[in-house]
Amino acid sequence: MTRVDYYNDPNAPKANSIAVAVSAFIQDDEGRILMIRRTDNDLYSIPGGQLELGETLAEAAVREVREETGIECEVTGVVGLYSDPQHVIAYNDGEVRQEFSICFHAKALSGTTRTSSESKEVVWAKPSELKNLRVHPSIRLRIHHAISDQEEPYFS
Repeated sequence: MTRVDYYNDPNAPKANSIAVAVSAFIQDDEGRILMIRRTDNDLYSIPGGQLELGETLAEAAVREVREETGIECEVTGVVGLYSDPQHVIAYNDGEVRQEFSICFHAKALSGTTRTSSESKEVVWAKPSELKNLRVHPSIRLRIHHAISDQEEPYFS
């Protein structure tokens, strides 16, 4: 399924659904950020996806990182809560989802990077390299909040 993210776009379609999503911001000992290149929109992103029935938010974040990257991790904190109605995601099946995502800080524990059906590339990117990657503004915002050492989680 393909998707198009709209952010502060007056021509964006109206949302017709909302779902709980999670993402994980992970840096290695060298300060590099774990990033994927998504198969559904070809943009770079931090790993993440939808909460499934029967799991906690933290379990969902750990599962999504494992599924998309091959890396085992543990959640260590909250970056922020993102629910901007000006960010909608349109899927080719007609669903238009309003953003609702919890972004976690996480620590890599083990594993070797690999791609999946949701990630065509997995990279450890230096923060200075992000300017050369196609990253959606909503993900850049999460990364900014994660590296800013803010005392409290961001929320919108």
